[in-house]
Amino acid sequence: MKNAPDYINDTIVAAATPPGKGGVGIVRLSGPDAEQIAGHMLAALPAPRYATHGEFFDADGVAIDSGIALWFPGPASFTGESVLELQGHGGPLVMAMLVESAIRLGARRAEPGEFSQRAFMNGKLDLVQAEAVADLIDSGTAQAARAAHRSLSGAFSAAVDALMERLIRLRLHVEAAIDFPEEEIDFLSDAALVERIDNCEQAFEQLQTKTEAGRLLRDGLQVVIIGKPNAGKSSLLNLLSGQDAAIVTEIAGTTRDILREQIDIDGLTVELIDTAGLREDPDAIEAEGIRRARKALATADAVLWMQDASETSPAMADEAIPENIPVLVLRNKIDQSGDEPGVVTKEPLVLNVSAKTGAGIGALRNTIRDIAGYRDLGEGAFTARKRHVDALHDAHEHFARGCKALKETRAGELLAEELRLSQECLGAITGEFSSDDLLGRIFSEFCIGK
Repeated sequence: MKNAPDYINDTIVAAATPPGKGGVGIVRLSGPDAEQIAGHMLAALPAPRYATHGEFFDADGVAIDSGIALWFPGPASFTGESVLELQGHGGPLVMAMLVESAIRLGARRAEPGEFSQRAFMNGKLDLVQAEAVADLIDSGTAQAARAAHRSLSGAFSAAVDALMERLIRLRLHVEAAIDFPEEEIDFLSDAALVERIDNCEQAFEQLQTKTEAGRLLRDGLQVVIIGKPNAGKSSLLNLLSGQDAAIVTEIAGTTRDILREQIDIDGLTVELIDTAGLREDPDAIEAEGIRRARKALATADAVLWMQDASETSPAMADEAIPENIPVLVLRNKIDQSGDEPGVVTKEPLVLNVSAKTGAGIGALRNTIRDIAGYRDLGEGAFTARKRHVDALHDAHEHFARGCKALKETRAGELLAEELRLSQECLGAITGEFSSDDLLGRIFSEFCIGK
């Protein structure tokens, strides 16, 4: 077990199913007193890992419900501790009564993510796998769910461990040479060393590509649609989402607020944000909508600037679009102008579309995917988070810095130190080196009961 805070030795309880009414509701207990509490709440302790039907009792011995009890003696459980699961009827009151009974018998209410945190602390999951539990629950597309499951199964961790092993072998090679100071060593003439460095560089590049794709799968893409009134923004939102999410009329300024819809582009979750038309001298309500539109621009991953195809210039109004944010100009209403659908120019990126007939929409979907840098990696995909991308970037930076120092100074000591720092960055991904603050922040994002 990793160094655990004192409270991790408490017995915890929580409903593991969402609030509300349902056919089945699950209450989960984990900790050193789980067996004692189970003895009070059940007529008899079930055989390990066998589903047993019976009645559930409160702290006073009064029957509350009946259902299935599952007993998992530690360490052969999800958390690595003794775990009891009660599967009863899914009424909110029944669930609350079972939880309160366990609390009266010595348990305490679990914090968000605390079951998964205990699994991590007890070595049942590494940090990437623990995060994948939450990612699987929150998946927005089928591809994201499958990728999260691969992370949960250890695919991402295995890739990080493989890169870590390459770095360790390289570091051992360098440090073994350093141990013989009486010999003149030309590291750059060491063919085996150069080969190991090249292999590490290739492994970094491959893992960074997969990790960035995994981050996009998990986080998705936020695309803001802006333009003048009646440019067809709401019609485009309705067409891409497949539903009448926005009101469409001939009256300029119909959209007064932010509208959000999610679509799936080849497994990538894209949140489309329809905004109020940008124009001078709006009324008070419309002005607030324009303010919110400009606020949405500040956090956008990409921008769709819509204009009427009759406008000859793709020039955009003087809007505060953040630097390095891709902007795609859509010349809409080509059903009226007679223009051909599809890509017009790539610099700037301009497409001809019709939000009324759907002409050019296939090219639009492909372009959104491409400007996000997303590639469907199929069975090789796994989910990742921004912290993973950042840690991997830092690890690569240390590696590159060490290689540069070796070429410039031919001093193996500098490379060895940078390799050590690179290892620490990789270790932070799987939780080998993690601060308590980081762990607390990660697990606090989980739902209660997980």
